[in-house]
Amino acid sequence: MLKQRFITAVIALVVLGVVLFVVPPVVARGFIVLLVAAGAWEWGGFLFRDNNAGRAAYVVFILVLIGTLFLNLASPGLSDNIFRIALVWWVVALVWILFYPTPIPPVLSWVCGALVLVPAWAALDQLYRQMPNLLLFALLIVWVADIGAYFVGRGFGRVKLAPEVSPGKTWEGVLGGLAAVTLLAALGSRMLDIEIAVLVPLALAMAMLSIVGDLTVSMFKRAAGVKDSGTLFPGHGGVLDRIDSVTAAAPLFALALAWIGLA
Repeated sequence: MLKQRFITAVIALVVLGVVLFVVPPVVARGFIVLLVAAGAWEWGGFLFRDNNAGRAAYVVFILVLIGTLFLNLASPGLSDNIFRIALVWWVVALVWILFYPTPIPPVLSWVCGALVLVPAWAALDQLYRQMPNLLLFALLIVWVADIGAYFVGRGFGRVKLAPEVSPGKTWEGVLGGLAAVTLLAALGSRMLDIEIAVLVPLALAMAMLSIVGDLTVSMFKRAAGVKDSGTLFPGHGGVLDRIDSVTAAAPLFALALAWIGLA
């Protein structure tokens, strides 16, 4: 399984490199939309299971929201407001996780999927338009946190983080992920020309919020009775299984860059 996960990760990294640094911007931005649409298809599976028509309707719903926002991106403050709404949502999601298991009405799942996916699209698109390296760094923060948490948790994990939602995660793993992110941010501050005193706390906040994103999607998967959101990536699950943490961390990063005057 570990070998399969490694091979899939290498292929994904190659594809990411091509998307960020080789293909024309219009193709890269289209790829981001496609990725979010795939996530919407999988979120639709939480709602409709084997009903492909229902899943397709949910994809259309998300794409209509994205299209509406795309046509109004020039509106002053629109993106920042989307990111602020996203941060409020992730705070609500954290509280929800703390009180899980609780029933999740279908209509609420529709809204929650939009709050997960649409701000994520806006953030990923904005980071790419600002500088592909910013988008790459946001992804690296999430991946390094995940890798650090996995290996430290596997070797030393004892205290469960959220056993009702994701029994495999531990507080020791969280600390391992945060330590790895601290090192990455310290190294990346020069590349991004952001002071280390600013980037390290921001990266740590992103890493912690990425855990909330991961747990939130896990909560909806558990409520839907599925282990993985899909099967697109062998050894890794579906698109949502790969971008769940990113959906929470990316809006925070995009908003923070605006706050410090880099947007």
